[in-house]
Amino acid sequence: MSRPGSALRVGLFGVAVTLVGFALFAAWLGFHAERYLDARDRATATAAGVVVEDRIGDMEDIRVRWTDGAGREHVQRFGVYDVDRYAENRPFPVAYDPASAYPQGFPADPNETFVEDDLLVPIALGAAVALVLTGVWARRGLRFLWTSRGPGRAVTATVHLGRRPARWREPMTTWLKLPPPEEETGAEGETGAGGETGAGARWQRVMWDPALDEVTGPVPVTVHHAGPGRRRSAVVALADGTRLVPLGRLREQPPLSTEFEDREAVRSDLRDAFVLPADTVVRPARPGRVWWRRSVFFGVTGVAVGLATGLAFDASLIGAVACALTGATVLTSTWTLTSPQ
Repeated sequence: MSRPGSALRVGLFGVAVTLVGFALFAAWLGFHAERYLDARDRATATAAGVVVEDRIGDMEDIRVRWTDGAGREHVQRFGVYDVDRYAENRPFPVAYDPASAYPQGFPADPNETFVEDDLLVPIALGAAVALVLTGVWARRGLRFLWTSRGPGRAVTATVHLGRRPARWREPMTTWLKLPPPEEETGAEGETGAGGETGAGARWQRVMWDPALDEVTGPVPVTVHHAGPGRRRSAVVALADGTRLVPLGRLREQPPLSTEFEDREAVRSDLRDAFVLPADTVVRPARPGRVWWRRSVFFGVTGVAVGLATGLAFDASLIGAVACALTGATVLTSTWTLTSPQ
């Protein structure tokens, strides 16, 4: 049997987007976290600051006035955990680099690590998200390999296209309508196409494959299962050996939020209307579009959504860029998981 080429390409693309996006996200925040920690290590002098404003913004920051050793006055905003302790008019010790011409202030209290945590904690959270996204692909691949090794059963199926209303994912999905399992019909039970003449037909969502574009009406397939149970999935092999990667488990009913249509579109070509000389070399028709180009739309949309989210939460430039990278990575990766057509 042939490998699921198109599904493998989409999977590799999705994993690559996730890993590259997280690498850029971690590098951006890690670079600024290292700069901040290096500057804080050089802050060996301490000044007596006074809180002039508290509970600023959603993060309830404070604004502090302090004077360095050269007599220069500074008013600086700080993020702190203990908001009640540093209320207005209360003292706030500030650490700074005495050798710097333009010193930056840091909380002298070593327990006030709000800024560095704000840079380092998102890296850990991003790693968890990247692990989940790549784990979905790994689980999908392992399930495909395991299920495809199960016993096969020759049946007749029909291909259906489904349209979903949500715009954040691929709008079109591919479903196969299969006869009911043998334990419901008997090993020699007969059903019509896709089980239409018998009760208990099953619906299996699959990743799109170019071989499906040539399928119209009932089609003979081989269905592979791995173990009993209602939550099992099915790997369906077409007559040419193409194995379709299942998405989710077998369903007894199609999802209510999806509008279905039969795969009855006739693929036509202008060359079919002409009689060509016998020595003419017929070149294959060029595809109308490349599937991954739509990822650019989701990447740009993710950047816009991330920037808007960062600005809505009054994030700094560093935070806004991090939000943009997060939005582009998550939205594009999620789109690949919905199986582009």
